Amino acid sequence: MKVNDILRVKGGTLYTAHPDEPLAKALDLMAEKDIGSLVVMEHGHLAGMLTFREVIQTLVKNGGSIGTTIVRTAMDDAPLTCTMETDMDEVRRMMLERHARYMPVMEARMLMGVISFYDVAKAVVDSQNFENQMLKAYIRDWPEGETPAAP
Repeated sequence: MKVNDILRVKGGTLYTAHPDEPLAKALDLMAEKDIGSLVVMEHGHLAGMLTFREVIQTLVKNGGSIGTTIVRTAMDDAPLTCTMETDMDEVRRMMLERHARYMPVMEARMLMGVISFYDVAKAVVDSQNFENQMLKAYIRDWPEGETPAAP
């Protein structure tokens, strides 16, 4: 399974922020859309990622206040990325290694989407459920008179 399989099912809705906008405005959008991350875009290119992790770190640094902080100050300016052809096993390994919950999907310099750890976990579970259904159907349709070989 590859990243493009997940994005095909998930859809292409993307929410973005600009690095120079107030962090409070970005947080309003995250709350309104009930999302855990925003892609930060500048001049049509990926500039970073803003997730609840960066927001919490900013709050701690500022004594619990966002104040006049801008997105650029809080964002991760070197987010982990993958391509449409990256294999899901590689994505899982990268996300686990870096404790990343969100990953922009890039083709050349174009943003194609964002996948989350939830998206990856859901794809794995869906794939396993499909395989289980296929195996159960195969066993149910076993030819009469033949018995499966003992393990």
